[in-house]
Amino acid sequence: MTGFSKEWLALREAADHRARDPHLRDAVASHLASRAHVAIVDLASGAGSNLRALAPVIAARQSWRLVDHDPTLLAAAKETLGDWADSRDQSGTRFEKNGRQIDVAFQSVDLASAPGDALDGEIDLVTAAAFFDLVSSDWISSFCDALARRRLPLYAALTYSGEEVWTPAHPADAAALAAFHAHQARDKGFGGGAGPRAGAAVEERLRSRGYRVATAYSPWRLGEAEGALIAALADGAASAIAETNLLDPALVEDWRQARRRAIACEIGHVDLFAIPG
Repeated sequence: MTGFSKEWLALREAADHRARDPHLRDAVASHLASRAHVAIVDLASGAGSNLRALAPVIAARQSWRLVDHDPTLLAAAKETLGDWADSRDQSGTRFEKNGRQIDVAFQSVDLASAPGDALDGEIDLVTAAAFFDLVSSDWISSFCDALARRRLPLYAALTYSGEEVWTPAHPADAAALAAFHAHQARDKGFGGGAGPRAGAAVEERLRSRGYRVATAYSPWRLGEAEGALIAALADGAASAIAETNLLDPALVEDWRQARRRAIACEIGHVDLFAIPG
């Protein structure tokens, strides 16, 4: 997969955590409430943000397996979890936070080649955040097959859904968004990206395999306090748009500069929680 820096992941983490739908998150917690110990696999875990978002609302004893192809991000996850936790053991694999014991394994896996490779063993929940829009529709189908064979529940947060509203508006907004979506369809290591269609694809595939699926809109709503994140979004989107050669470079640069000065934006995502029927 195309990599993401630990700096970018740190910059977006607070916005990610605020955006999650609380009712769907609480439904996940309720589903796991009867278990004294919970085993969770987090796909494309990055620096561990998904764990930090979910661990405070679930069982006292937790075992997480953070799965990512990038060993640099797995090392960042270990470091960042140590800073987040109230305490950790010398190995850096057992953490204490708000009275919860959290054991963490860090696993480097190339999910592109075999979607089910990370799904073996004792697992109570599979999670992922900001991931499925980067993979292909075929990969989603193969992953859902592997998930259904094992009858595992899935909590997928913050899948990009394509809606964007920037304030103030710019004349190139619609063309820029179309070009950005075209870039999202490029291969990120998993085949042509599903992009904004990913959330619906995961939902449809799991429903067709007998899952009960709940979804919720979970947009970033960013204002002047998130100026650094807005500027980074503008730069990243403009770079992606420029790579498509669909817009005049001068227009892209004008759009980028305007977006960096935006006072607000809303970026659409969807959360999903699916349980085998």
